[in-house]
Amino acid sequence: MVERIVKAGIIGLGARAETLLATILEMDEVQITSVCDFSQERIDKILGIFDKHGRPRPTAYSDYHQMLEDKELEALFVPTSWNSHLRIAIDCMNAGKNVGIEVGGAASIDELWQLVHASESTGVSCMMLENTCYCRDELMVLNMVRQGLFGELIYCEGGYEHGIGDELAYGYNSKLERTFHNMHRNGDLYPTHAIGPIAKILDINRGNRFLTLSSHATKSRGMALAMKKYIGKEGVPFLEGDVVTTIIHCANGENITLTHGVSLPRPYSRNQRIQGTKGIWLHNAKGIYIDGISVCKEVIDIAGNPYLSYEWDPVDSFYEKYDHPIWQEYRNNILGGHGGVDALTIRAFLDSVRKKTATPIDVYDCAAWMSVTCLSEQSVALGGMPVPFPDFTNGRWINREPKPDSIWAL
Repeated sequence: MVERIVKAGIIGLGARAETLLATILEMDEVQITSVCDFSQERIDKILGIFDKHGRPRPTAYSDYHQMLEDKELEALFVPTSWNSHLRIAIDCMNAGKNVGIEVGGAASIDELWQLVHASESTGVSCMMLENTCYCRDELMVLNMVRQGLFGELIYCEGGYEHGIGDELAYGYNSKLERTFHNMHRNGDLYPTHAIGPIAKILDINRGNRFLTLSSHATKSRGMALAMKKYIGKEGVPFLEGDVVTTIIHCANGENITLTHGVSLPRPYSRNQRIQGTKGIWLHNAKGIYIDGISVCKEVIDIAGNPYLSYEWDPVDSFYEKYDHPIWQEYRNNILGGHGGVDALTIRAFLDSVRKKTATPIDVYDCAAWMSVTCLSEQSVALGGMPVPFPDFTNGRWINREPKPDSIWAL
């Protein structure tokens, strides 16, 4: 039984809004009462989705500032473009509305400070809807880390490696924002799918923080080939390197390697790795090794010398004992997009709105994760020189207040 239905709105009615809405319309916890976009065509399309599902039409706006005057609205979803969602989120918080923003890197450190100051000055929450934080394997590994199975954490990896050269090429003619970011910027443009779960596992902003970052980009060839192959266009310059590699050093001594690559043909991977003194999870191997639990046997090489042979355990062999409590219940009733994690992320946000508690991904997380993009641009431009992360908590990371007592807390 739902404790209370949250009345919410959506600002920006593009493709991501449609996928969010497809999940929201399956949920009992939220009612969309307002939508907004400057395009009447998009408004009409979204209203048609409500009609198709037999739901009452929300009030439609072309100016979100008018939408913010609605006193019944408690929360707003903002799946707009990378260059607009932070400014909109700031306006939402200043109007007293809790806001859930979609993923995407920041353009400047200044806009991130504005986001932090808006949340601090109003007491209103801003949560990034980073659904990878609620993926089953990531949550199970988080649970195992908290129980000490990985020992002291040493090193992590992650990335966004996805062959979408065709999408970016077709996006040139349709004015897709992501295409133009890849044309004019050179850095890790999409870091949060990887860095989000890692940051939570490493307690970033709660006893740990990112200190420095160093990034290198390869030459750019993939997008030129994709432009020629898919739309027959040549000579369009793309600044973004085909593979961007970033190393982050943390206050507690861990290193993180992030990899971004979207222009070359390849299957999708987030390439996650969590490694400690007692164990390792490697997403691509679909395996976990835990010292004292997994198989490690002594074998003899051809010269007669003994050595230890370590063997992976399948990830799903740990589900029964270490599945996160969220997934212990949810695995039998999955709904919505991206394998069900969209619904979990939305529920985590709505639970905080309903109870007026801090969101599990808070404004300091948003700022730290999104800053990877603009900082990596700086480092690439400086030949890989390390650049410092701002401390968006202003020292509070050393001794933060406890997380809310909630199943959604990461």
